[in-house]
Amino acid sequence: MPRFTAPPALCLALAGTAALAAPETYPLPEPTAQFKAPLEASHAAGFQAAQENCMTCHSADYIAMQPPRKGSAFWDAEVAKMVKVYRAPIEAQQAEAIAAYLGATY
Repeated sequence: MPRFTAPPALCLALAGTAALAAPETYPLPEPTAQFKAPLEASHAAGFQAAQENCMTCHSADYIAMQPPRKGSAFWDAEVAKMVKVYRAPIEAQQAEAIAAYLGATY
């Protein structure tokens, strides 16, 4: 039975391609914005949850860049999108608290 033996040049080319496929890493800049302190004590849990969860994927700059005073419906939808579309691992109770905090503060 005949066997296929790859020429050495092909082996080197394939090995080089695998090395190029390795993921690159980049140093992330320090965040320049912080989450605003909650305006009401009742939103302290949302503030804490936002710091613990949201900044896992993006900085507080992202929140600060959103249109101001969009209200609770906007932030409810944004937090729901982060959980459902982007698969943010946030429990429902925390997501509700985050949306309430963002709606009242931003």
